[in-house]
Amino acid sequence: MKLILILLVLGNLHLAAPDAQGDALFDLRSSLKASPDQLADWNQNQVNPCTWSKVSCDANNNVFSVSMSFMGFTGTLSPRIRVLSKLTILSLQGNQITGGIPEDYGNLTSLTMLDLESNRLTGQIPSSLGNLKNLQFLILSQNNLEGPIPDSLSSLPNLTSILLGYNNLSGPVPDRLFQVSKFNFTGNRLNCGFNNTHSCTSGSGDSSKKSKAGILIGVIVGILVLLLLGCFVLFFWRGRHKGYKREVFVDVPGEVDRRIAFGQLKRFSWRELQVATDNFSERNVLGQGGFGKVYKGVLGDNTKIAVKRLTDYESPGGDAAFQREVEMISVAVHRNLLRLIGFCTTPTERLLVYPYMHNLSVAYRLRELKTGEAVLDWATRKRVALGTARGLEYLHEHCNPKIIHRDVKAANVLLDEDFEAVVGDFGLAKLVDVRKTNVTTQVRGTMGHIAPEYLSTGKSSERTDIFGYGIMLLEIVTGQRAIDFSRLEEEDDVLLLDHVKKLEREKRLDAIVDRNLNKKYNMEEVEMMIKVALLCTQGSPEDRPAMSEVVRMLEGEGLAERWEEWQNVEVTRRQEYDRLQRRFDWGEDSIYNQDAIELSGGR
Repeated sequence: MKLILILLVLGNLHLAAPDAQGDALFDLRSSLKASPDQLADWNQNQVNPCTWSKVSCDANNNVFSVSMSFMGFTGTLSPRIRVLSKLTILSLQGNQITGGIPEDYGNLTSLTMLDLESNRLTGQIPSSLGNLKNLQFLILSQNNLEGPIPDSLSSLPNLTSILLGYNNLSGPVPDRLFQVSKFNFTGNRLNCGFNNTHSCTSGSGDSSKKSKAGILIGVIVGILVLLLLGCFVLFFWRGRHKGYKREVFVDVPGEVDRRIAFGQLKRFSWRELQVATDNFSERNVLGQGGFGKVYKGVLGDNTKIAVKRLTDYESPGGDAAFQREVEMISVAVHRNLLRLIGFCTTPTERLLVYPYMHNLSVAYRLRELKTGEAVLDWATRKRVALGTARGLEYLHEHCNPKIIHRDVKAANVLLDEDFEAVVGDFGLAKLVDVRKTNVTTQVRGTMGHIAPEYLSTGKSSERTDIFGYGIMLLEIVTGQRAIDFSRLEEEDDVLLLDHVKKLEREKRLDAIVDRNLNKKYNMEEVEMMIKVALLCTQGSPEDRPAMSEVVRMLEGEGLAERWEEWQNVEVTRRQEYDRLQRRFDWGEDSIYNQDAIELSGGR
């Protein structure tokens, strides 16, 4: 039985853009001096800000609206939000924001509304706002802005409302701005009213009423057009799907054909996933693990997905409990965690839906490459190690309740299109109450990766994940499996951990490194990764570092101290360990086989 790639998934996740968006918005939060209880769900570790309050995104996870009115901010505007290239609405009305309007806001070329009314802004109106060719509403009233109105605003072709009243502006008003449908320049030292040439405000009375009536009629007509268009699209979609074999793709009794949104999570119908996977055809099987098979699928909009069909998942309380657990897991959004798209439940079925990924898993790239495919170079392996650590750190230390993976290994670390690490198969890892020790009657995991205390007692914690992570680091360095009986032919250790410990004691680090690297690696970095791996795989869970500490060590901080401390006690432990190891027989009649062994049971 071959080593199973549980999730050969993941599609085209464009992480760089959402990450830049999140960083920019978090910088805005800081510069505005938001209090700890304001925007509390804005987590800097989350790759995608689309789940944050006061933020709206389009279908491609591009931020298009940031609306934070009347929240009492007293800080300044951050220029970093210039990276929000799809931002159409920025509304910060009714705060006490100080400082000036950054020139960088002229880069927000998709902006249609800029509302900074009723703040304490100072300085001049940036001439760069003339670059906002899509701008329709410019609202800067009731601030302390000064100087002239930039001539560049006259070139805004779509401007329909400009409200600059009650500032300290001075000088002439560009004539073009008097042609805007709605304007207000009162309460300034502007020249608009001199010699009755122009009024400082747009007309009122009948013309205003007519304008409002026209707008209302336009809105109603627009809604009707959208409804008719929606009906046409639905009719067209149904027409295209008449060719499906109705005798195959049928509703499961008890299934509600609808979608329930948990944030951005979707509930799929059983029929929808039947169609996507060609009725769960064996030709579409990507892998199989302790919880069931994973199928490749294609949705009606040509989105590629991976569907995990669970076979032994038991949820106390049935469907409702499963939905609550899935909802909780869906908020675990991080650049190094596999994104859950949605789920499906019936009285007899539980399915999870993920993106499909073309670069497969780390295990595949280490050991199962096809002819012509390139192996992972050392720089990529370093990024994988650090990215995996950051993903696990988020599960352990930033989720409430914390999430324990229970099967950390190279086969469950996936690679996006940029070969960045994405931790997969944590979708059914149990949500852990920090006040309790989680005890299971059956152990879940893969032999060679399971921490000794979990295997012997059934007690798991985040430290069991850390042990598995340490073994995964050794996989990355050596390219070998956690258990390999071929080493018996060389009278060597079957367990990769013992094999590496032996070579490390003998100072034969060159013999540890994957030969496929062709000696293209940095030996100091190899030694660092091996040391971190050995610290993570200590026999006592209390001695293993937390994942946050692992991240720091991989970044070059604190490793020397922890390694020296470990060396002082390892000699005694090694003697006892060797004595116990001699009691085991790893011959051909061993219960372990050549490949990874999946243990069934509840997590």
